[in-house]
Amino acid sequence: MAMMTMSENPDMTELSERLEYQFRNSELLAQAFRHSSYVNEVGDCDLQDNETLEFLGDAVLDLAIGHLLMELFKRANEGELSKCRASVVSERGLFDLARELRLGDYLLLGRGEELSGGREKPSILANTLEALVGAIYLDAGFPRTREIIHKLFISTIERMEIETLRSDYKSLLQEYTQQEFKSRPEYLLLSETGPAHERTFRIAIYLNGELKAEGEGKSKKEAEQEAAKEALVWLTRA
Repeated sequence: MAMMTMSENPDMTELSERLEYQFRNSELLAQAFRHSSYVNEVGDCDLQDNETLEFLGDAVLDLAIGHLLMELFKRANEGELSKCRASVVSERGLFDLARELRLGDYLLLGRGEELSGGREKPSILANTLEALVGAIYLDAGFPRTREIIHKLFISTIERMEIETLRSDYKSLLQEYTQQEFKSRPEYLLLSETGPAHERTFRIAIYLNGELKAEGEGKSKKEAEQEAAKEALVWLTRA
C-alpha cells in the first residue's frame, strides 16, 4: 500500500487552511495520522506510525503553553501556572480541540480500531493532535509552531480564570495521573496534631507506591489539596 500524502488526500488541504500552515514535508503530515493499528495491519516495515511524533508533540506543547501562560498570567505563581497548563493539555482539552479540527476525518486506523469507533476515541484524538504538533515542529521549527499553538489554544487559555483554578488541585491531579500514568494518586494521613479546636493534618500522596508530595492544612481536605498542588507542580515541571 502506498504512503498517504496530501496530494492523495485532498481533504488534507482543508486542514492546512484551518491551521494556516502548509507542510513542506508532506510525509510528516501523513505520519501524524497513521495510528499504530494501521501500520501493524499493513505490515510495511518502512511505514512509521505517529507515536514518536506524539512523544515530541507532547513536549513541544508543554513548552509553548507554559510560555503563553507566563505571558498572560504574569502574577500567577508556579503552582497555578502548572495547574493551568495541565488543564489545557489534558486529554479532554486536546480531544475537544482535535474534534474542532476534525482530525478524526484524516486518521488511518486498523480495521479493528475503525470498527470500534477509534475516530471518536478521546485518547486517540488527543494523541493525534500531539503528533500533529510534533510534525509541525519538525517541519517548521519552534517559533512557527509556537505561533500555531497560540492560535489554536489562545481562546481556551483566555477563558481560564486563575482564581477558579486554585481550589481543586485533587481533581486535576487525578485527571493528569490517569492520563500520563494510568493510575490514581493515593492519599495517606501522616499525622494529626494540635488541640481539638485547632488541628493540623499532614497528608502524603503516593503514585504507584512512590511518595510524590506532602501537604498540611487545618482539615484533611485542605491538606489533601495542598499535597495535590505540590504533586502537580513536581509532576508537570518542564
